[in-house]
Amino acid sequence: MSTARDIMHPGADCVDEGQTLADAARMMAERQVGSLPICGSDQKLTGIITDRDIVVRCIAEGRDPNEVKAGELANGELAWVRGDADQGEVVSLMRDRKIRRVPVIDNRQLVGMISEADLAAHLDDESLTAYVQDVYGAPPNN
Repeated sequence: MSTARDIMHPGADCVDEGQTLADAARMMAERQVGSLPICGSDQKLTGIITDRDIVVRCIAEGRDPNEVKAGELANGELAWVRGDADQGEVVSLMRDRKIRRVPVIDNRQLVGMISEADLAAHLDDESLTAYVQDVYGAPPNN
């Protein structure tokens, strides 16, 4: 069976927790991604920020993305997997938490990200259908 390392997209870049949401949005646009891991000054993962977070938890609340720091949105319990986690573990975590992307950690370092596109490329039709039904049938995570 495949592992997280086999299905992940390697080399995820972090946005520093002290950078603004405007910086994060520019990084997302440059990299053509919809989310970025948030890392502290020690380079440890502290959260994940999505383009939706920027819109719903900043702009829609009347806050200025040039002033709000990425770290301010790094709350809640962070989900992640080890690089050697098997594919079933990855899918179970993502289904149970109703999340669309998950960081991959090895030796306390971020080594990649697994997104729903990665799952689509690696899962059989039955497993992918079950994932989609569970995650997209749930209300959005704010």
